[in-house]
Amino acid sequence: MGVPPASAADRALTRPRRRPLAALAALSALVAVGAAMLVTLATPTPRPADASADRFSAGRAYQTVQTVAARPHPAGSAANDQVREHLVGVLRGLGLETEVQDTVAPEAGQLSGAAGGATFARVRNVVARLPGTASTGRVFLVAHYDSVQTGPGGNDDAAGTSTVLEVARALAAGPRPRNDVVFVLTDAEEACLCGASAFAASHPLAADGGVVLNLEARGSTGPVIMFETSRNNAELVAAFGRGAPHPVGTSFAVEIYRALPNDTDFTAFLDHDFVGLNSAYIDGGAIYHTPLDTPSVMDRGSLQMHGDNALGLAREFGRTDLTALRSGHDASYFPVPGGLVRYPGWLTWPLAGLAVLGVLALAWRVRRTGRAGVGRLFAGFGLALVPIVVAPLAAQLLWAGITALRPGYAELLDPYRPVWYRLAVVALAAAILLAWYALARRWAGPAALAVGGLGWLALLGVVLAALVPGGAYLATLPALAGAVAGLVALRTRIDGPWPVVAVTLAGAVAVVVLLPTVVLLFPALGMAMGGVAALFAVLLGLAALPVLDLLHPAAGGPRGPAASGEHDPHDPAASGDRDPHDPAASGERGPVAVRARRLGSLPAVAAALAATVFAGVGLAVDRFDAAHPVPTHLMYALDADTNEAEWITREEEPQPWTKAHAGSHFSEYLGGVFPGLGEESVRTGAAPAANLPAPTVQVLADTTAGGLRTLRLRLLPQRTVRLATLHVDASTAEVTRAEVAGREVPVGRQPSVEEASLDRWGFGIVFHAPPTEGVEITLTVRPRAGQVSLRAMDASDGLDALPGFRPRPADVGVVGSHSSEMLAVARTYPI
Repeated sequence: MGVPPASAADRALTRPRRRPLAALAALSALVAVGAAMLVTLATPTPRPADASADRFSAGRAYQTVQTVAARPHPAGSAANDQVREHLVGVLRGLGLETEVQDTVAPEAGQLSGAAGGATFARVRNVVARLPGTASTGRVFLVAHYDSVQTGPGGNDDAAGTSTVLEVARALAAGPRPRNDVVFVLTDAEEACLCGASAFAASHPLAADGGVVLNLEARGSTGPVIMFETSRNNAELVAAFGRGAPHPVGTSFAVEIYRALPNDTDFTAFLDHDFVGLNSAYIDGGAIYHTPLDTPSVMDRGSLQMHGDNALGLAREFGRTDLTALRSGHDASYFPVPGGLVRYPGWLTWPLAGLAVLGVLALAWRVRRTGRAGVGRLFAGFGLALVPIVVAPLAAQLLWAGITALRPGYAELLDPYRPVWYRLAVVALAAAILLAWYALARRWAGPAALAVGGLGWLALLGVVLAALVPGGAYLATLPALAGAVAGLVALRTRIDGPWPVVAVTLAGAVAVVVLLPTVVLLFPALGMAMGGVAALFAVLLGLAALPVLDLLHPAAGGPRGPAASGEHDPHDPAASGDRDPHDPAASGERGPVAVRARRLGSLPAVAAALAATVFAGVGLAVDRFDAAHPVPTHLMYALDADTNEAEWITREEEPQPWTKAHAGSHFSEYLGGVFPGLGEESVRTGAAPAANLPAPTVQVLADTTAGGLRTLRLRLLPQRTVRLATLHVDASTAEVTRAEVAGREVPVGRQPSVEEASLDRWGFGIVFHAPPTEGVEITLTVRPRAGQVSLRAMDASDGLDALPGFRPRPADVGVVGSHSSEMLAVARTYPI
């Protein structure tokens, strides 16, 4: 025999006698847990320059930042030579075995460059070694010392470079570690990851592999996140939890980063079967790769966190048996106050299954106790999808509206002062969730909606387990905790304290698991994808619905099937069993019921008002000015064959300053004339021709055998440039073999004669930091015409001296792009 239906007032998982007091206690507990999580993500206080020798000092490291990032220093520049000499001097001064690896290297990963060619660079890596006492392998601390051409790299990556030097100083001053520690400061990371590729592929110290700790920065502030690992990372993550004093990292971040097309030097080491961890701080992304990335904008707390973790991990891996680091599986992990929670990846599916079973058990129990019938349970599940869909869409629409008011945001990774906008997105998600709950609660009932929300979490956990196993914990653990809490609540007195305690503990689990994800997703993805953070904010709210329910009057109210005459024998709202003391349950329309509904809507109204205020404050305080300029993109390209030049911009909707140069013409295919600049669509405008020399192509040898022609060439820029390119006209020849500086290059499939009419440049080479004597290139081709046509291009940086250039106003800046401010000159050579 079933349990008699509960009264309409008992359609919730909890009904404390002193509802306001219970709501205050539960919400205060969740706020306290949230505050503890935010403290966990906070950066430490930077130590001064006179800190003890065995500790990392941000004050000392910052002195190196000021030296390294005194001015832009891209690979191959005189400024980069000066930085390298300083680094070598510091490391040798520490008594370390130090050398410069000077070589030509291909791009890390697949050999791919502009127009289907191959990318190379001349690199000069700084390598120092601290020998271990009984080494079981090598620990590599890696950062790149070059910067982009548009900025001095105060954070990217003077932060990593200075951290490596300060860690080297601390280790050299103390007891020798068991394992060798190698400090690798790579060159040409910004160009092509070529420095890391050269070291990992050919340096003798890299021959046996080892553990790589790569240090990066993509912004100016925020916690240092360990965002990428090698495969089978369980032992690495365990060491990270033990060795890093501030272990902020999630397996979800690792899964997402693996799916993205982004690369760092770490990629080159993974290509050569190293194991390791990749870390960076990523907030403050508006200054990334721009002239604003100066030492003065660096958050020294982030630098301190970088150093604390790097030194702790160097010591941890320095004493570990490195032969035992490949565990055979990935771990799931996330930060908690005081440490890192981790568990084996093979538990992902069992936990996902338990969450589903737990929610089903809770649904059965809710039905058995008369809190909701089958119809309302299905309705609750269906209704719970509404905020999951609506909140992310609303967040994206909000940002679309803000970007329409501030078009300059479209060229920024994130606004200069994004906090108010982030708060607006969270408040908007909360407003949608709370408004939805206030409306749906009276129709379906709190218990049915709580089960429905947990059901979507459990279902998402299964989806994540299949697609991104390292992220399954985000949904599985809150669903499982909520299901257990609901079952506990239903086994105790509904008006006693234990149901409130149980659902509060479950809400705390959701806060611990999901709040860091919401916080970290904003800087990771930028405001343009704020809807993703809104989604996880809604999931957090769904997991905490029983606590949020305490903000509302006692449950009840004949809506839906009951109001329409539909009868559900297991639904108390349809049973006629109503609480005479609950005006909402009695169906009264009097002042008390109206007042109760108004009180229930207050949280949603407050959240909507907060979202509006936050967005308005964001627009008011984050204005473009001289310190926070609107970003613009501009290049100059001269065709030396015709002596015609053009301004080029990649802005989709050019800013007024940009439009004064380019924007009058839309070009579908820039690569037709300048293959070294790629094939993307751009906007152009006519420019005066500058008196600039084109690169030359010298024929060193020309032989023919068996129908194949072999050309040994020297590509020689006639001015100081950052890169040079050479492309072959596919209508005149098919490349069958190629060498660059003595290194063979895979040529891949070449266009046919017919295809060449549409895609003229079939094979190309991009060479960064070319030496003054030029680059020797050998091509073996199958001629298709009397002469082989080659297109040579080189590119330098800086537009100020060009005719027709209009200087930027104070509030107009440079977008963080590898092609910003580029000055390219190209010429065709028939041979």
